[in-house]
Amino acid sequence: MIGKVIKYNLKNINTDLIIPARYLINSDKNYLAQHCMEDLDRDFIKKVNEYNYSILVANSNFGCGSSREQAPLALKASGIKCIIAPSFARIFFRNSINIGLQIVELSNIDDIKIGDMLEIDLKLGIINNTTSLHHYTVKKQPVFLQEIISDGGLVNYAKKRLI
Repeated sequence: MIGKVIKYNLKNINTDLIIPARYLINSDKNYLAQHCMEDLDRDFIKKVNEYNYSILVANSNFGCGSSREQAPLALKASGIKCIIAPSFARIFFRNSINIGLQIVELSNIDDIKIGDMLEIDLKLGIINNTTSLHHYTVKKQPVFLQEIISDGGLVNYAKKRLI
């Protein structure tokens, strides 16, 4: 995966910041995407679209708070293809995998800047920052998780194997 970084260095970005509860009256993923991150950054969607950001880098404990699965769904529908953070709330981690949103734990995000281009290979456990020329080693992703992500989530993964 290759993508451009949008970054928020704030710790504990919770699910209410990702998708505010006032928008949960509608379950349409495109509706949710239009309101994604707006309490943190009103221009998030505009930036993602205008600058072609597809990798969100954030600080530790990303996705904490409620267990709402709409949070990773809103991020994915907004155009984010991968989230990198030092740590994730466990339920957010699992919800992301379930909908096919790639997440990566990277302890040191300090050298990654907004606009950097990253090449991510989780089969090898490598992230290359082609802008700054920094290289990072991350935990290799198990094959079954790679398959769930590439199939677009757990439901598609299961359907593919049951038919």
